[in-house]
Amino acid sequence: AQDAGEYTCDSGDQQTTASLHVKVLPVLFNKELKNVEAEEGGTAVLHCEISRPDAPVEWRKGGVVIEPSDKYQVKLKGSVAELIIHGVEPDDC
Repeated sequence: AQDAGEYTCDSGDQQTTASLHVKVLPVLFNKELKNVEAEEGGTAVLHCEISRPDAPVEWRKGGVVIEPSDKYQVKLKGSVAELIIHGVEPDDC
């Protein structure tokens, strides 16, 4: 999207100008989340794969945004987004 704008070719005596419009494609899920089971006190890892590497993602539980903390670790490695939940407890279901 940052490449959008007017471009000009200048030959010294003449110029020609054109506009470039960039259609931003939506981020799609190449691999969706799968159900996970974990033992109480253990660690659970949820991951999915998105179509655009390093696109911003947001994790939520029941509509509430999950912020990184000692309990929740959020990673984005290329096109793989991970949520790591430490010290899993029944309320995390």
